[in-house]
Amino acid sequence: MLESESMQRGFSNKRKEFGGKGKNHGHRAKFKNQRSDRSRSGPTAGIKEVEGTIKLAGRKGGFVLPDPVARERRGDGFKDEINIPPMSLSTALHGDRVLVRIARPHFAKASRGGQQELTGEIVKVLERARKRFVGQFIDGKFVADDRRMYLEVAVRAPEVKDEKVLVEITDWHSAPIEGKVVATLGKKGEHETEMKSILAAGGIVYNFEPEVEKEAKDIQSHYQAGLPAEAKRRRDLRSTATFTIDPADAKDFDDALSFKDLGDGKFEVGIHIADVSYFVRPGTALDREAAERANSVYLVDRTIPMLPEALSADICSLVPDQDRLTYSAIFEISKDGKVHSEWFGRTIIHSHKRFTYQEAAEVLATKKGPYASELAVLNSISQELLKERLRKGSIIFDKDEVRIELDAAKKPVRIYIKERLPTHKLIEEFMLLANKHVAHFLFKAVGKHGGASMYRIHEKPDPERIGLLKTFLRTLGYKIEGDIKNFGAPEIKKLFDEIEGEEVEGLVHTAVLRSMAKAVYSTRNIGHFGLGFEFYTHFTSPIRRYPDTVVHRLLTKYLDGKAIEPSEVANFERMARYSSVKEKEAADAERESVKYKQAEFMLERLQTNSGQEYDGLITGVTEWGIYAEDTVTKCEGMLRLSSLGDDYYEFDEKKFALVGRKTKKVYRLGDKIKLKLAEVDVPRHQITWGLGGSQ
Repeated sequence: MLESESMQRGFSNKRKEFGGKGKNHGHRAKFKNQRSDRSRSGPTAGIKEVEGTIKLAGRKGGFVLPDPVARERRGDGFKDEINIPPMSLSTALHGDRVLVRIARPHFAKASRGGQQELTGEIVKVLERARKRFVGQFIDGKFVADDRRMYLEVAVRAPEVKDEKVLVEITDWHSAPIEGKVVATLGKKGEHETEMKSILAAGGIVYNFEPEVEKEAKDIQSHYQAGLPAEAKRRRDLRSTATFTIDPADAKDFDDALSFKDLGDGKFEVGIHIADVSYFVRPGTALDREAAERANSVYLVDRTIPMLPEALSADICSLVPDQDRLTYSAIFEISKDGKVHSEWFGRTIIHSHKRFTYQEAAEVLATKKGPYASELAVLNSISQELLKERLRKGSIIFDKDEVRIELDAAKKPVRIYIKERLPTHKLIEEFMLLANKHVAHFLFKAVGKHGGASMYRIHEKPDPERIGLLKTFLRTLGYKIEGDIKNFGAPEIKKLFDEIEGEEVEGLVHTAVLRSMAKAVYSTRNIGHFGLGFEFYTHFTSPIRRYPDTVVHRLLTKYLDGKAIEPSEVANFERMARYSSVKEKEAADAERESVKYKQAEFMLERLQTNSGQEYDGLITGVTEWGIYAEDTVTKCEGMLRLSSLGDDYYEFDEKKFALVGRKTKKVYRLGDKIKLKLAEVDVPRHQITWGLGGSQ
């Protein structure tokens, strides 16, 4: 799985649970910290205020994650999470950047081993993550769909019944805060209403302003006329064997591969990327729009592109049988994956073939078809690149990707797991190769010329989270060897080898992912833990990611021997932080669209066959119940404590289990469980399970 897909979710030790998504039912979660003993002369000594991002769970308070860039600038080395009690939130909401005043560390309950936790209060909200909220009027009051929205909102508009609305906060300082209805989204539960609600909740705009569309169409109309002159300024690769490999339903093609046999066991492999930066120039309406969107969004039924279709689906897309302007990373490489030379620059290519992943995989398997010999060599090289990557510490997460098939009426008719083909891995390795080498080039250029670059970084896991992971794994009968402070790829690889093929394989992969930090964009290079790379960036998808376009611009400057002005560095820092936030919003929206269709899929089964049993797996255990998923469709829902029978169940947080007080029956994370549907709330995207009759 690609880094951008696999490194999205962190694991927090702040919730009194392990596993489960916790979004819909998790408002009861406790925010208790497990801290190592330290005195006031420790790393918090003398620290009064820290900038960071707050994470909430409704009315139960939250915690602040100190901002790494601000921390580095302050030079205090502070990185601990700070508990914020409900009375100290000061209107701060989930995802806001805040200034926190740290209170004196105090000891937690004795059950936590006398460990310390840090608390603080919000001094100021520096930047609002959201100003608009989706919800509905219930008994005359606006109720947000997001249960983390704990503030009462006085809405300045007539009540809209039985419909979802989008409310914008107009006054944060009044009591209660004030808002107004800016859009009526439609009747709750209907397909279009729910999709619009998901987009609106994430602040995702799906229409382009006329000025932006006009700029894109003007560029499109002048493309062919200006192509001959522009081609003369570029390295011409139109005669080199070139092709794309993409999903069958892809509408835009970011990347292409070219191949040339140089003899003596060496090959020229080109990774060609749409040259979006040539068309989208700083200061234009197009650039402002792309920067604000930051990325494309992929819901189950639609794509919300970062760029208008005149660019994304036409002149920027590397479609077959057309000349296209590209930015390329070209390597002289041998079959063992060793890179002998590299070249970066602007090119013009002509794709001779558009493969789907399935078509290219069939050519590899049968050794027959277009570019069979080229694909065979590229596949061999990619396997060597993978071996070397693993040897140097890259971690492979083969997490299931859920796909949903919709009929003409947008109803879900099938839920399945995406097949992972050799051609997916082939493309992945060459994209990683390009991203890694471009990042290293930029790092050296910054060292030589000064300025800044945009990196994709992934911090090492926090030892406390790894400690919690180790505790969890012990309950499943597995363990991680070695010192958790030096936790890395060898320990994870050994674990993954041990669980391969087991029922809990997917669960353990998810748990390890959640124990890690989230990959983000940054102007400071600290490497990428998950990939095992010292240098990494995003260069290969500028049609759908704005940071890639920024990287192309930086690369152009440094290739021309120019430097980034010191005054620009702060702008890059803001862009990196903003793009990371927008990436999270897009991922949340994509996940919510899947959950919505899963709920709709299960509702029909509840109505037509309410007694059907499902083979389930416990994915989360909390003090208020169990999360479990259907092993076939990966539909996850809550099994409430009241559904577990006559016994009184207590939560054993050390064993991640619920234990019956009288019967001693145990429901543990990773256990198989028989399920039946009890309730489905489509508007809230929630599934509630009951115990199967054979339980």
